Amino acid sequence: MKSLAGLILALAVSAAFAADDAPQRITVGQRVSEGLPETVPAELAERLQRYQNTRRAVLADWSADGRSILIGTRFGNTQQVHRVRTPGGAREQLTFYDEPISEVVVNPQRDGFVFGKDTGGSEFWQLYWFDGATGDVRLLTDGKSRNEGSVFSGNGRLLAFSSTRRNGKDTDVWLRDLDGGEARPLVTKGGKGSWQAADFSADGKQLLVVEEISANESHPYVVDVAGGEPRPLLPATREPAAIGNLHFSADASRVYFTSDAGSEFQQLRVLEIASGKVTTLSASIPWDIETVALSRDGRHLAFVANEDGVSALHLLDLTDGKPLSLPAVPVGIIDALHFSPDGARLGFTLASATSPADVYSMELGGGTLTRWTESEIGGLDRSAFVSPELVRFPTFDKAAGKPRTIPAFYYRPKGDGPFPSVILIHGGPESQSRPTFNSDIQFLTSQLGVAVLVPNVRGSTGYGKTYLKLDNGFKREDSVRDIGALLDWIGTRSELDAKRVGVIGGSYGGYMVLAVMTHYSERLRAGVEIVGISNFNTFLANTEDYRRDLRRVEYGDERDSKMRAFFDKISPLNNAEKIQRPLFVAQGANDPRVPASEAEQIVQRVRGNGGTVWYLLQKDEGHGFQKKANRDFYTASTMQFWQKYLIGDAAH
Repeated sequence: MKSLAGLILALAVSAAFAADDAPQRITVGQRVSEGLPETVPAELAERLQRYQNTRRAVLADWSADGRSILIGTRFGNTQQVHRVRTPGGAREQLTFYDEPISEVVVNPQRDGFVFGKDTGGSEFWQLYWFDGATGDVRLLTDGKSRNEGSVFSGNGRLLAFSSTRRNGKDTDVWLRDLDGGEARPLVTKGGKGSWQAADFSADGKQLLVVEEISANESHPYVVDVAGGEPRPLLPATREPAAIGNLHFSADASRVYFTSDAGSEFQQLRVLEIASGKVTTLSASIPWDIETVALSRDGRHLAFVANEDGVSALHLLDLTDGKPLSLPAVPVGIIDALHFSPDGARLGFTLASATSPADVYSMELGGGTLTRWTESEIGGLDRSAFVSPELVRFPTFDKAAGKPRTIPAFYYRPKGDGPFPSVILIHGGPESQSRPTFNSDIQFLTSQLGVAVLVPNVRGSTGYGKTYLKLDNGFKREDSVRDIGALLDWIGTRSELDAKRVGVIGGSYGGYMVLAVMTHYSERLRAGVEIVGISNFNTFLANTEDYRRDLRRVEYGDERDSKMRAFFDKISPLNNAEKIQRPLFVAQGANDPRVPASEAEQIVQRVRGNGGTVWYLLQKDEGHGFQKKANRDFYTASTMQFWQKYLIGDAAH
């Protein structure tokens, strides 16, 4: 892994520009900062405190006996595993680590679960077995490779997972018997793809696996657990398709899956293995089907459609193929669907813009909706939270002969304005901003009177595969132009102050921040960039080996001379002199995706041009800040940054 090397490189580069006129480097524990205020004003800390103590709960699964649920939530510094025995009951903490838990997969037959955990945000997750009867924890992986995506066989004995153990670069599918023996590789095809386990047949003899090439292309296979070559599940097609959510039927004669083959959107389909016949089950829904769950007895299928960023839950009775009626579910984002072991209840996580994620379940027979958890909102008044309006603004090109519009969630403060505004750009880029609870957004709108605009620029998921591909390769800066169009739209709104606009984003969104600041600096007040790419050539050279080919599919292959020259041309690093507004850069030293050198080099270049830069480096974090203490300091610093450079005198 490169985390230690990345930290050494980051600190070495930083030392190179520690000139007399550079801000003083301050080290406090694992935190390194330059240019930031040394303390948080008491008044701001007090106002932030309750927002920083909101909490969420996400469903891991039902226990093997169906009497309780396991959830992920945070009561200390990091998210850990908890058990809830009854709706509204106490959260019993089961894991106690300084590092957050990355995944939790419950054994379907035994009292226990597998969980993942890394060190310092390196994302080299190790898998552990938690014995529910004794509380003992046992390491299942080698302690060095990257491991994730656990799937249990129906009898609870076999565990399939993805690992880079074989050569440190390729992501293979491995198999482990919980009753003893060493883990063994099952699928070692290598190549460009990342291989993931999906589902065991009920008898445990077959395993569905998928080779993920990109957000636009994946290939499903079935492999015998005893060994052998993976067999393609579907015939080859001329146009690549994205395929996921694979589930065997109870008798393994059918496979349910989602695919955008021949369609703009991910549709729910079923394959009859013997005949090869594929039937579409969600043809009437013109949106992506993003989450699918099949009951253990094979009688019911639940799925969630992403309708313009909001979830719609559906339930099918597979005995006759007809939809079942459901109780009213609050509007929001639904995730983590899990049927109870007896198939009588469906559990899920639900979040909204004004409510942190919580766990619910419903009875399939009576249709009763039950809330299992009620996450804290720091003692704040829930009714004061701002719900966003979904708006669409025109951009520079056309679609179907009409001006193309870009969707955005608009959080407007109370009052008449004119309000300063912050544009929040998601990462990915194969991702989508959704109206889920964000305490930072709520603080900006309610406490600082700042409007927040959250666009889904071209390249975002959720709007069809054509839209998803609009920023690929040499079209990279077209998504930046979408933000320029948003700046134009802000100028048409009387309640918004077009002279006070900031931009913030993380990961790919961090690149977007830097790119927007090179193109539209004169129209901005300030920018905050978190774990962002400053040069695609150096990023692709230094990102972890297991990610490089996957990223080349999206961004372009820097080994091609034309693409390399294009990257040099659009690089924010090479255009840093155009960044004429204050910049705040935040970075985790152990980031395996976007190494710390990407942050260090843009800080150095902008400072060298006389620009104002705040810089925050956390030595115990990776791709973003997951530990509460680190996140709290970052948030407080960001709010001070906005107060000073975006809001100005209007803050008082």
